[in-house]
Amino acid sequence: MSIEAIAAAIRDVPDFPKPGIIFKDISPILENPDLFAEVIDRLAGAWDGKGIEAVAAVDARGFLFGAAVAYKLHTSLITVRKKGKLPRDTVAVKYDLEYGSNTLEIHADAVKPGGKVLVIDDLLATGGTVRAAIELIEKLGGKVAGVEFLMELCFLNGRAQLDGYQVHSLVKVD
Repeated sequence: MSIEAIAAAIRDVPDFPKPGIIFKDISPILENPDLFAEVIDRLAGAWDGKGIEAVAAVDARGFLFGAAVAYKLHTSLITVRKKGKLPRDTVAVKYDLEYGSNTLEIHADAVKPGGKVLVIDDLLATGGTVRAAIELIEKLGGKVAGVEFLMELCFLNGRAQLDGYQVHSLVKVD
């Protein structure tokens, strides 16, 4: 299966979640077992045998890909959640996104000091969300080995927020 087939399956939904936003609907990928398997194989492929100790998946659509990649790499899964969703002691960071601001949290004991962590999310837009996830991992002593996305909205230049990290996106939207 090709990157073009993956890109073609992503649907644009105008004015969601608010007017002026074009939401990227990934449901067709999730509904197609062959496409979903291809995406997971591609996201995990470059990291097989590279000593990744954990996959950090970003709330919420990142969980869909992060959990499958963690399974494929046989690593632990760290959930990076929106504020108030985690039951134990957490560390938090506030960040800006393309249409507002939010706070991300991670369990205070989720990252092993010095552990190599792969960060997974579905979409790179302005970069604020993943930058916040990276900050949380590093605050707990983890080392971010790289960042993987299903798609990147290149025109928003979110990659600039991730300078110094290995960043890969399967689908790039200009």
